[in-house]
Amino acid sequence: MRNKHKHYFLGVLLILALLLGLAGAFLHMNTYQPTSSAKQASQHATVTKNVTTFKAKNSKLTLVFYPGGLVEPDSYANWAYQVSKEGYTVKIVHFPLNLAVLAPNQAKQVVGPHEKYVIGGHSLGGAIAARYAAKADKTNLKGLFLLAAYADQKGRLDHSQLPVLSVTASQDGVLNWTNYHANKKYLPKDTTFSTISGGNHGGFGSYGHQKGDKTTKISNSEQQKQVAQILIKWLKTIKN
Repeated sequence: MRNKHKHYFLGVLLILALLLGLAGAFLHMNTYQPTSSAKQASQHATVTKNVTTFKAKNSKLTLVFYPGGLVEPDSYANWAYQVSKEGYTVKIVHFPLNLAVLAPNQAKQVVGPHEKYVIGGHSLGGAIAARYAAKADKTNLKGLFLLAAYADQKGRLDHSQLPVLSVTASQDGVLNWTNYHANKKYLPKDTTFSTISGGNHGGFGSYGHQKGDKTTKISNSEQQKQVAQILIKWLKTIKN
């Protein structure tokens, strides 16, 4: 009887392992990959298990970034490299299966104990970054930025003095605009809002067309340039 139960238990484990493997393979096949230009820009970064880092000379502040769901970290290398050249270190955080929701506190693994930083993310990554910011010690955390993303109730900062930047694109066909506008109530009243005219959801990274997105009216290189410029302008206002 014991052997029978043992074989049954092993069979269940084998089936579970197979299902997990299939799920992982499915997610991998549906993960957005960086374009050739993003891959080229990523050559300027150092990569470890938890983070891709674009180190700035005499860094003024660190920008910690949570990628969008099922998007490879290097897909954001173009604007990240541009920002780093202006004196801000950029750390693109790695997540299991490229889903920030699976490790929402991963920022703790990439930020030093005395390192001053802002945190933000794209799409799902932005929502999770907002949740992190809402609970984090504000001693070294100096701001939150959201790219085609919004804070939910778990990430509410409406009573916080934390500087917040929210950037959207006019051709975004993925962002839930109803929720975006409704959830502005969770952000500080002095939040900085910016819109990239002609840009779309996928254009906040460089990974090609995203399912459900609208056609962009500007090039990806142009949107990447504008993302970098908007971030740099905002970062210059941060007091650290």
